[in-house]
This record gives sequence, structure tokens and C-alpha cells, in this order.
Amino acid sequence: MKRALLMFAGLMVFSGTAHGQDTPRAELSVNYSYFRAGGVDGVSLHGGSVSLAGNVNDWFGVVGDFGAYHGQPAFSGGLNIQTYMVGPRFSVRSNDRITPFGQVLAGGFHGLGTNGFALSAGGGLDVKVTDHFAIRAFQVEYVLLRSQGNSLNSPRVSAGVVFRF
Repeated sequence: MKRALLMFAGLMVFSGTAHGQDTPRAELSVNYSYFRAGGVDGVSLHGGSVSLAGNVNDWFGVVGDFGAYHGQPAFSGGLNIQTYMVGPRFSVRSNDRITPFGQVLAGGFHGLGTNGFALSAGGGLDVKVTDHFAIRAFQVEYVLLRSQGNSLNSPRVSAGVVFRF
């Protein structure tokens, strides 16, 4: 009886480990980001974003994202924008090596002399290097910044590294 309980406990531990290798419980990404504040006629900003995702299962997770961007528009000494958003991420883990994902995030921003509402929608592709490390090949998003009745439509393109836990 004791031996059977030990075998059962061992199987439970190893089955949990196998599942953990397929779907990380958490993912931390650090990215370089190009942010075009205002779209085609806007201002080019460069910076980065950091996101932390907790995966509920193999296809659904919750993401928190913080981004900071800086640019040198011709009309002023510089422009800084920070975004902070949270929302759901949907991943497709049918391939062991690549993980495409889509997400919709909402939160706020600071910049342009004001604070306001921020919304982003988009997706990307992670390429697994090891069980604990991946390359974020790309992440492309539409970002809406809204404050005092004015809206700024902006694309954000990012690439970086992902640490999987």
C-alpha cells in the first residue's frame, strides 16, 4: 500500500512537470518597440515594453504591459509617452516551437502633457529556443490613446526576448 501511494505521488509530480513544460505558468518579455504616435502623419518614437503574462491554461492568459517611448519631434525638445495596460491573451500552442498569440489590452497613458485612456489590440509570434527562453520574433498592435475628447491612433511594432517560468 505504501509503495502504491509513493508511485501515485511520483506520477502526479511528473505529470505536473510535463504539463508545465508545454505551457509556462508565466512569461516575462522585454521588447524594443517602435511607436508611431499619430499614424502616418505622426511622430516616430523609440523605446521598449515589458510585459508579464500569467497563463491560466494552454490557450488563455492575462497580460500586464508597461511601455515607455521617446522621440524628437521637430516642433519641441522631445516627446515621451508611457503606457500601462492589462487584458486577455489568446495563444495557439499546437506547435512545440512557435506560439502565435493575440491580445486586447486596456489601461492608461501619460504623455503629450496629459493622462488618458489607452487601448491596444494585436498579436505576435514567439519562437521557442529552450523550455525557459524564446525570441519574440514580432508583435504588431494598434494603440488608441484618448484624452480630453481627442484620440490618437498609433501602430506599435515590437521584438524581443521572452523568459518562461
